[in-house]
Amino acid sequence: MNRSADEALRARALKVIPNGMYGHESTRLLPALYPQFFSKAEGAYIWDADGNRYLDFMCAYGPSLLGYRDERVEAAARAQAALGDTLTGPSPLLVDLAETLVEMVDHADWAIFCKNGTDATTMAMSVARAQTGRKVVLLAAGAYHGAVPWCTPIPAGVVPEDRAHLRYYTYNDVESLEKAVTEAGDDLAAIFASPFKHDAFIDQELPDPAYARRARELCDAAGAKLIVDEVRAGFRLARGSSWTSLGVQPDLSAWGKCFANGHPISVLLGNDSCRDGAGQIYATGSFWLSAVPMAAAIETLRIIRETDYLEHTVRLGNRWRDGLDAAAARHGYTLRQSGPVQMPQILFAEDPDFRTGYAWGEEMLKRGVYVHPWHNMFLCAAMTDADIDFALEAAEAAFAALKARQPSLEPHPVLVAMFGAH
Repeated sequence: MNRSADEALRARALKVIPNGMYGHESTRLLPALYPQFFSKAEGAYIWDADGNRYLDFMCAYGPSLLGYRDERVEAAARAQAALGDTLTGPSPLLVDLAETLVEMVDHADWAIFCKNGTDATTMAMSVARAQTGRKVVLLAAGAYHGAVPWCTPIPAGVVPEDRAHLRYYTYNDVESLEKAVTEAGDDLAAIFASPFKHDAFIDQELPDPAYARRARELCDAAGAKLIVDEVRAGFRLARGSSWTSLGVQPDLSAWGKCFANGHPISVLLGNDSCRDGAGQIYATGSFWLSAVPMAAAIETLRIIRETDYLEHTVRLGNRWRDGLDAAAARHGYTLRQSGPVQMPQILFAEDPDFRTGYAWGEEMLKRGVYVHPWHNMFLCAAMTDADIDFALEAAEAAFAALKARQPSLEPHPVLVAMFGAH
């Protein structure tokens, strides 16, 4: 595969950007074959800077719900762009979008818009503290809630004071949650939870209903607020709150990524028990109230309500999961596939240093399919049965090539530095 344009861009970037790239889209933790730069996207496909095309199971790390450049959404965005985008004050779409979300999300009585998931989760924590007058916030150990000092997974530049009032429990472990609540005492402001456990490098876990219900009970008993971080999973599991099926409603929820199908917007939703706290905090951003993403969001939410996008991705996800298991078995491999089928995590059994998964990812890339070796993936509504057939054909050939390479595989050097050799 030609990589000349990507290599040239990396060399240029290294001179003007620290490490040449940063954050979750950096390829530092990926095999060398993975491209860093992409030139365009359409539907379920992306093209790298060298013109190589891939069926994309990352969906821009989640924002592409309907498929890249969905014409319905783009038409709404273009119509608003002709009128204006970032203005001295918000457009009337601010009210339209807030009303739409409050109607769709059962626990929501109000909305505050922002740009990134981190904005929304940070505001959720601030609102809970302002509302309760307390400091301690409980988080599931290893959970990702953003990239600022209180929650970044990479602690460089973080001081202990940034996390002085955070405490940790084990996801799905009621006993550890109860212990953390007891230790917080009268200073408990909030419990954070993800709709399901979607941490990197490990198997995903669906929520135990008993854990979700107990989190709600403990917050009610303590006068604390339950926060569900929907940034990654929101509208991919349900057309409203992800925990509604468990009979649990949060007080606050943070949303982002896909509800404008790739246009930059996020939102904090809350119920009336947190309205005063939300009115007390000061939170703003120069581009938080831009109108074009709001127009895109309103149209995306209409499509979410009126189409079978969710059922479609679940059906294709089941085909993908079942087909992969069968193909892997034919070549002597066992996969650890976990999480919702529309947000799959695909790891290999007996692969502690990820060398097998990394090599398989490279082989899939060579065959025009972009999969991730340690992060959960996403299906989008633009994918078709023909796309899944194509991906499964690629997987069959990739497993065969992997088998031939297996004796010579080595672990990724950055992973060895991070986690140690196995």
